[in-house]
Amino acid sequence: MHLAAIPAPGITTSSRTFENNIVATHNVFLAAKVLGIDRVVFASSETVLGLPFTTPPLGIPVTEEFPPRPESTYAMVKVLEETMATIFCQWDPALTMTALRLSNVINPDWYPEFPKYDDDPQLRRWNLWGYVDARDAASAVVLALGRTDPGFDVFIVAASDTVMSRPNSELIAAEFPDTPVAEGLGDHDTLLSIDKARRVLDYRPQHSWRDLQSEATDTEKEGSE
Repeated sequence: MHLAAIPAPGITTSSRTFENNIVATHNVFLAAKVLGIDRVVFASSETVLGLPFTTPPLGIPVTEEFPPRPESTYAMVKVLEETMATIFCQWDPALTMTALRLSNVINPDWYPEFPKYDDDPQLRRWNLWGYVDARDAASAVVLALGRTDPGFDVFIVAASDTVMSRPNSELIAAEFPDTPVAEGLGDHDTLLSIDKARRVLDYRPQHSWRDLQSEATDTEKEGSE
């Protein structure tokens, strides 16, 4: 599993980000090929989907079927890494390589900050109000490592819900009014589709920031009793 990288745009220069991340990933892929390692999982990123969505997405929810739209050097490198994985699998038909387009990975102790986002939907529009609990991200890695179908594949990995209490219909109307929306979208369903990860990897996110709210409500009820 390859996670090592400069982890986001803006941390250092674009040149440094490019040089570090593409070379590191190439070295991991090449080492796997030389050593006969037949399964590689690596962290791609939600940024390849078009973040920060200054240009609206082609549709909601965003899926792996949409063409990559990198808007930064960091995101461009992720697209190049996915392309590189495809080529390595062409060189070695027995190789299984999986890219996880991880959403904003969140530790549970950050959840108390989430209700503040409701004051301004623009605070989190940059990734369609998405996130993934670090524990669910780890479970996706384990599931991807168990994938044995030869070849390259890519999966969006996010929580099953958004960071917002506001319903999706309100958020989309305010920020992406002209974007087509799939039928059946629930009030708080993730707008970064995890249907493919569910179907192929059996990915089932178990954690939500809303659980913390429920626990707090239960505690308040117990205290009042």
